Formats: sequence, C-alpha cells, structure tokens
Amino acid sequence: MIQYPPESTQPGDPVSRLDSAYTPDSAAGLSSIPFEATGSVRAGGAPVAVLRLDLTDFRSYETARLEVDARPVVLTGPNGAGKTNLLEAVSFLAPGRGLRRARLGEIDRRPALMGGEATPEIARPWAVAARLATPNGLVAIGTGRDGTSATGDRRLVRIDGQAVKGQAALAGYLNLVWLTPQMDRLFQEGAAPRRRFLDRLVFGYDPAHATRLAGYEQALRERAKLLRAGGADPQWLSVLEETLAREGVAVAAARREVADRLDRAASRPAGGFPSPRLSLDGGIDAWLETMPALAVEDRLRAEYGANRRLDAEIGGASVGPHRTDLKVHHAAKGAAAVDCSTGEQKALLISIVLAHARLQAGAKGAAPVLLLDEVAAHLDRTRRRALFDEIVALGSQAWLTGTDPELFAELGGRADFLTVAEGAALHAVSHAR
Repeated sequence: MIQYPPESTQPGDPVSRLDSAYTPDSAAGLSSIPFEATGSVRAGGAPVAVLRLDLTDFRSYETARLEVDARPVVLTGPNGAGKTNLLEAVSFLAPGRGLRRARLGEIDRRPALMGGEATPEIARPWAVAARLATPNGLVAIGTGRDGTSATGDRRLVRIDGQAVKGQAALAGYLNLVWLTPQMDRLFQEGAAPRRRFLDRLVFGYDPAHATRLAGYEQALRERAKLLRAGGADPQWLSVLEETLAREGVAVAAARREVADRLDRAASRPAGGFPSPRLSLDGGIDAWLETMPALAVEDRLRAEYGANRRLDAEIGGASVGPHRTDLKVHHAAKGAAAVDCSTGEQKALLISIVLAHARLQAGAKGAAPVLLLDEVAAHLDRTRRRALFDEIVALGSQAWLTGTDPELFAELGGRADFLTVAEGAALHAVSHAR
C-alpha cells in the first residue's frame, strides 16, 4: 500500500525527520508492528525485507509512504514516473552513495524543477526512514542529508531512534545488492566501479568490511594531502602508512575470500544464465596468493614508505587494494566479459548476483535484498522465468522496475505489484494466476 499524506508541516530539523516521515510511532518501539512471513521465505531462515519506506523531499517525492511485505516488489510505470527514485531511496539504507552515486545535495526535492529551472535555495534536506524485518527482529533506520553541516554533504544515520557515527553501521542490518542500466558498462569501464560492486557483495559476508574500507580510504586521502603539500612529518606519514597497511591487507583478504566463494558458487548458475569465472588482479592480490597476511602487511608498509616521492607526484598511492580489479570471464566461451555482447555481460552480472544471494541464504538463512532496475526488459522469456523462480526460491525481497507489467506477469501472486505515476498515488494491481 502507498500513502501520500497531507502536506507535511514538520520543522526542518534534519534529525527529527529520520525516524519516521509522518508519524511518531517508531519512537514508541517496533514491537507493536505485526509481521507475518509469507510462503516465499526460505524455510529455516527469517526474511530480510523492507516493510515500510517513508520519503521526505526525496527527488520527485515531497512525502510518500510505501508499505509492503517480504515478497518481491514490482514497480511499473512510464519512464520518469519515479520508479528508480524509490529504488535509490532503498539503496540509502546501506553504506555508500546510493545506486546513482549522486552527491547528497543533488537528491533534495526542488519544486521549481516541476516548472523549469531548479532553485537551490528552496531545497530542503531529504530524509528516508524505513522499518526492516531482520533475523534479529524489527529495526527502524533513518538517514538523510544534514542541511546544517558546513558542506551540506554530510549524511545522518539513526538506528532504532539513536544517532550513529558514520554509515558503516548500516551494513550490519541490511545487505543490499543492485543492478541498474548504468551498470551495463561495468566490464567496459575502469576498475573502480567493479571494486565498488565487489565491496557491496563483501558487506553481506562481513559488515565490518565497510568500516575497514572507510578507514583505509580516509588514511589514503590524508596521506595524499600531506604528500602534495610537502614537508610532512615523517612520523605522521608512518602512522598513516601503518593504518593503510593494516586496513589495506584486511580489505584485500576479504575481497579475495568472497571472490573465491563466488567463483565456485557461480559455476552452478540458475537455468539459462551463463557461468562466470571471477578473479582479482592487482599487486597486493598476487602477494596474498603466496605470502602470509602479516608478511604482506610488512611489504605493503615498506612500499608506502619507499614510494613517497612517486606518490606525491601522482597524487595518490601506487600500490594497495585501491588498485585491485575484478576480472570476469564467460566460462563456456572462454572469453573475457569485456569481449562479450551487452546481453551476455548483463547475464553474467545477474549470475554473480544470484550466486551471491544463494551463498547468503545458505550461510545466514536469509538472502540479500536485490534492487533490479529495468533488468527484466533485457532478458528473454526463459531467463526472466529463471530469474523470477530463483528470487522466489531464495526468499529474497527483490525490488524490480519496468515500464510493462506484463514482463512480470509470471510472478503472479508471488510478488507485490504496484504502479507508479508521477504526482499520483501508487496503486496495487492484481496479477494473480
């Protein structure tokens, strides 16, 4: 069910808007909210699902509330109606910059956009609040842009009404993976998007990976800034390089373990999808193949110290896990993913995501929440059916978007169907079979 409440009269306090977009009931606790698992939930494991989503001043939505159950959610409507905006809102329930990787200020709703030019001065900080079902019970999460910060690009996070420092804590509550049309070029672009894709999968196995990755990236930025400025205290550089070596090896080892697991799991793909082979390419990854982690840490620390002059010139660091690349090959064709057709590249990505979901369901008893934006439209009927059947079998609350409801008709009563129309309510439509 979707509700568009009357115009909000809430004050602009960015913190108070995170717990609930319209009502204070989350402050009273979550125990009063009923939750019934559906038949699609994997036996023996509790579902992980978004049960309620509240948006305030988020993209095209002034205020909106979406209430669903643990089944897959199908959002259909014309292009520009706001389907992807809803998926983006869900994506902010995990660490990172969301599925569009937008700057936080770009997400604020600007009413002037409806009739012409945007007017930044009338934008209000956006907020997203959600109620989650997790294996440990119901959890309330709120996040949004802190409009009072000096840069205007700071993100606030609250969990069960309590403010938390940083976004990394979100990884412990909701494992999210997404595929978007922008990721169709994942294998053709540079290595950074592929690292981000892999890191999001690692979060599902090891939520602390988000904290270690953030610590590594912060130390990397601080060291680069000191080297550019010149005359830095060698002792302080050594402290930063100690952090880089410690966190960097932990990040690289986690990526390596997950890539190995996915490589094995993806060798048995869902029906109709190709089998991808995964490997990591980077200096530190090769070291971990032949050296103990502590020895790699020592070597990495020494490399940072020896390369200070070079790193000052390039404005970064010449070694480390930020240089790693995820390599994917089509097993049956023996071809690198970058050399495959666009359709096969998308199929390989779906195979990796489904392998990850199977591993998560087996290890934790709950599959991740999948955000699949316009994925079904590019699959033939056989692969669509295989994708839907796998999602339902895993008990995953996948959120799928498309312009044509008929693409999802085979899901029938196994999914919650909603239509999205710009400026109007979302209405459930029947697809019972």
